[in-house]
Amino acid sequence: MSRILVIGATGLIGSGIVARLAHEGHQIIGVARDIYGAAERLPVAQWHDLDLAQAGSDQWRELLAGVSVVVNCAGALQSGPADNLRGTHIRGLAALVAACEAQNVHRLVHFSAMGVNRATPSEFSRTKREGEAALTASALDWIILRPSVVLGAPVYGASALIRGLSALPLLPVMPGTGLLQPVALEDVVETVAILSRPEAPARVALDLAGPDRLSFSDLVRLYRGWLGLRPAREVTLPFFLAGAIYRLGDLVSWLGWRPPVRSTARQEIARGAVGDTTDWRRVTGIVPRAIPATLHMRPASVQDGWFARLYLLKPVVLVGLVLFWIGSGIASLGPGYRGGLAMLADSGLGALAPVTVIAGGLADLLVGAGIAMRRTARPALLAGIFVALLYALSGTLLTPALWLDPLAPLLKIAPITALMLVALATLEDRA
Repeated sequence: MSRILVIGATGLIGSGIVARLAHEGHQIIGVARDIYGAAERLPVAQWHDLDLAQAGSDQWRELLAGVSVVVNCAGALQSGPADNLRGTHIRGLAALVAACEAQNVHRLVHFSAMGVNRATPSEFSRTKREGEAALTASALDWIILRPSVVLGAPVYGASALIRGLSALPLLPVMPGTGLLQPVALEDVVETVAILSRPEAPARVALDLAGPDRLSFSDLVRLYRGWLGLRPAREVTLPFFLAGAIYRLGDLVSWLGWRPPVRSTARQEIARGAVGDTTDWRRVTGIVPRAIPATLHMRPASVQDGWFARLYLLKPVVLVGLVLFWIGSGIASLGPGYRGGLAMLADSGLGALAPVTVIAGGLADLLVGAGIAMRRTARPALLAGIFVALLYALSGTLLTPALWLDPLAPLLKIAPITALMLVALATLEDRA
């Protein structure tokens, strides 16, 4: 069996490939920039944390020792604090190619995107296309795979958004979207398994797409039916409102989050994602399965319904917590300062009462700002739970009468703590 290096191994496609190739008996090296929990979820691989966008050729050499095949699933939708498209799609790929050539690793399976060989409306597709050009100019036995929207049991990005929208009683329809030709995750994974074999064809670029051409709304309707829900009323959003939603996604991305609705998605989905699967079928012998058939083979579970309903509630919960903590901090340090002092009048703190109110206000501001940033959201939520429980304990010791106050300031700690626990439980978008 072969030793295979999978880059982007914790993602939707990468994790499926790791599981499949390991099941076939291959020795798998999994690489991702964040491998937290990966060894526990997929212990069949050896795990290394390395960011393709930052890694140079020297950093790959040790990992490539004894490797016969490299599968690159790494990619990003839009540049921002969390992602660098040119680094991931061009510079990082070039360094990987150079390292493969130096280490005599000949076969590289590279994931690009549907349609980048025909049109490049965004930085995403332009950098994907430049990366392809650099790869095809190399001496490697390259295979370029250009999948359409990939749908499977796990979800992330566009596929997660489809499920989330399918649970809404009112379906918002974005204007100006093209047709999609979604492909089953199982077919994508099978393709990599076939093309990783030494006798498989190389130096080919293949479109990976299913047999059906559907609109985005068609897919949402399909998943809504799969969940057992009645058809939803559809409302086409005006262009100005749709544009505002995409710009809001851009703004949120600068806080480190990766919402699927951003300007790049608007540009890419306008051209659609359809392709010619003739070469794919010929090279691999795969007959692409239709998405309705894959759904019928796996009836929706109660947990699928939970995910669909919680997906769009998650940002509502996070935004609500940010507003709560920041608003509480501003109130404590501003118009509510004297009220806070009055509340502590009988606490026995004396001269420490102003310090206590100010410290509480600053703590609230820090918790709210921390939750707003993706990188610090988890520790900030944990800190928020600690601060909330500390408020409950100190309130019980210093001002126990607040438990009976008509506005119930101490009783309200319970639902806020519960919301933070829900936010923690749903924080991760992917493995």
